[in-house]
Amino acid sequence: MHFSKIFALTAATLALAHPGEKHDPQAVRREIHARDIMANQAKRSLDACANLDHAKQLQQRNVARRSRTARELRHARGITANAHKWRRDLAALEEWESVNHNRTDLLSYSPNTPESVIFGGNTSAILTPTVTDGPYYVWGEIMRQNVKEEKYSDGVDMFLEVQYIDVNTCQPVEGALVDIWQANATGVYSGISTSGNYAADGWDSTYLRGIQHTDEDGVVTFNTIFPGHYDGRATHTHLLTHLNATVNENNGTLVVGTGSVAHIGQLFWNEVLRSAVEDTYPYSSNTQDITSNADDMWSVKQASSAYDPFPEYLYLGNGLEDGLFAWIQIGINVTADYTDNSYYSIAAYYDEDGGHQNTDSNAFGGGGGSMNGTMPSGAAPSGAMPSSA
Repeated sequence: MHFSKIFALTAATLALAHPGEKHDPQAVRREIHARDIMANQAKRSLDACANLDHAKQLQQRNVARRSRTARELRHARGITANAHKWRRDLAALEEWESVNHNRTDLLSYSPNTPESVIFGGNTSAILTPTVTDGPYYVWGEIMRQNVKEEKYSDGVDMFLEVQYIDVNTCQPVEGALVDIWQANATGVYSGISTSGNYAADGWDSTYLRGIQHTDEDGVVTFNTIFPGHYDGRATHTHLLTHLNATVNENNGTLVVGTGSVAHIGQLFWNEVLRSAVEDTYPYSSNTQDITSNADDMWSVKQASSAYDPFPEYLYLGNGLEDGLFAWIQIGINVTADYTDNSYYSIAAYYDEDGGHQNTDSNAFGGGGGSMNGTMPSGAAPSGAMPSSA
């Protein structure tokens, strides 16, 4: 990685990312150096086991599953027009930093391109060790696959598939619990009500948040929308992965303080797709400044030949109105635990009594440790989902 580009960021720039997200530039330098070494080690581990029989069989299942998913999504929407199939040129992405990393060039495939080519892309994204979760993580997300709700969830529909692979064995990580959260089309997160992010219904809001178990192939899926932008950050989607966590008997959410945090990551989206989405309503009504991938501290920090935080995607039909199908494979070290990492910060808790601010979170001037805040007094939520769009 070309550190000179990264470290030109000033302390003021680092503080802009999320309100409350502040990091010492020297600490960032050390994190990047350690991250780069570990990422390359993990990539070598994946490469070493990629040709084993079980890894090849998994890849065959991936192709079949992704092509089946695309057909089912198109059928459910009554789409008969040919899908626009896009695939990033990964060779260009490897030159991401030394050339111009917002040029994630696209390759256009014809309707006759084999499904194995379209859906067989194995990016082997190495998103560990952790990338900051930002100050808007809420413990207590509702167990659900569809995170869209009746309100505040308008936008370009997106079906997102995330697959977790153990970097040491190339085996899928089954039974992980994966949180997802993101800003809506106008750049506002649910579950939070603080300077820079005033969500309708405040701490009690839950739109575009949820949690799901990975299946036997290490796959978790979410019905969501393409995320909106906000000032100071490139467009992104947050993911956080728990291993061996205890689920409440009512299946509402995780038991506070159980399990490990094996992965914290952010998915980024290439500029061509983001620009196309931003031209549609309600994204076009978002008055906040747009930050490109080139100007975002975390995507710069994350992307290299060993990191690939950009999901593959295709248009399900001729245009964005038909929705998107996106997928990514993430390699994680299942023995890692970032529960006590300074980048793991719980902003709020959600239970049957609604949302509760964590006053010790670094989002609001507190210590920011994972379990340093005041625990909510209410029981876990029932798991009943709000009405979805």
